[in-house]
Amino acid sequence: MEFLIGSPFSSPVGQRIQNATSAALQAEDWSLNLEICDIINETDDGPKDATKALKKRIVGNKNFREVMLALTVLETCVKNCGHRFHVYVCSREFVEGVLVRAILPKNNPPMILHDRVLSLIQAWADAFRNTPSLSGVVSVYEDLRRRGLEFPMTDLDSLSPIHTPNRSIPENGVSSSSVSPSHTNSSPATPQSSGQLNPVSPEEKQKLTSELDLVKGNLTVMTEMLNNVKPGETSASDAELLQVCVCVCVLWS
Repeated sequence: MEFLIGSPFSSPVGQRIQNATSAALQAEDWSLNLEICDIINETDDGPKDATKALKKRIVGNKNFREVMLALTVLETCVKNCGHRFHVYVCSREFVEGVLVRAILPKNNPPMILHDRVLSLIQAWADAFRNTPSLSGVVSVYEDLRRRGLEFPMTDLDSLSPIHTPNRSIPENGVSSSSVSPSHTNSSPATPQSSGQLNPVSPEEKQKLTSELDLVKGNLTVMTEMLNNVKPGETSASDAELLQVCVCVCVLWS
């Protein structure tokens, strides 16, 4: 269908997202990431075009380095862009159809990608809980928790705030110069994928063991619930969520 509607990477912001998420990059290109934020804020089609490009880079992509880079771009944009972009990426359609879909067991995602996606959903749900127009991500988060999915232990108070900083050029404003970073943040969203592992203390090991036991307990409950329902009453999402829980237990064991 791309030959009919055009590639999501053909737009100005789409081209930059393609470059910023290329597996050939040795590290995140923060100047390019912030330039993407500027285009989203300063153009009418920026939010929609960026969402399409990020979806294209994440969904069905087996190159997990590109997916992780796309998540970094996505996180950076949520923290530095305005409401117009938030409406797209916090919709139930995007959260379920792009983020949750990326960590289904059938895609065999690495655990670091699995935790990164869940951390983003959790952080956005907390940040936008009181914004009705962004309730899609909140409903997905609550639905996943209600179904028994365990989220990574995260100190939400320690996370970088999700907000749009003051800008020299207002959102959707007109600029006579080329797009360039103009953010007041001294340090953009810091990626969580450094790849360096810290030594685990006995206390931390005990805590992780307790959390694993909790996940296993939830898995047992979910399995019994699904075994007791009548044929046809269970949904495909319930079965996929059970697969996620099984994957978590296998990887944590």
